[in-house]
Amino acid sequence: MDRPESRMTRAVYVISVAAELAGVHPQTLRIYERKGLLDPARTIGGSRRYSERDIDQLRRIQDLTTAGLNLEGVRRVLELQAEVAALRAELAQARRQAAEEVERTHRQYRRDLVPVKNSPDRWQPGPRR
Repeated sequence: MDRPESRMTRAVYVISVAAELAGVHPQTLRIYERKGLLDPARTIGGSRRYSERDIDQLRRIQDLTTAGLNLEGVRRVLELQAEVAALRAELAQARRQAAEEVERTHRQYRRDLVPVKNSPDRWQPGPRR
């Protein structure tokens, strides 16, 4: 059975189908590829094949251009979004590592602690003899 991730990345759509799914002309897809906004897989014969992830990217590009961005603006937005996603993943990893280190330190403290009820009696000065 396919995992969702492999289904998203498997390049199965020819350019005409991908264009139709994204609501654009096939020539638009070629332009996006030339501008570096899209990088479809290629068959051995050189034909483009698009995945679900590519279709999602096409829809995102369409949303941004409809909002008024030119293709260079779209490229920059997509680049920054990818950078933010990478930084978020890096931050999440750093937080996990920090939490593990704190837990490891706390376990060490707990091992060294002696419960108060088991500790020796506290020394108190008594009368001098």
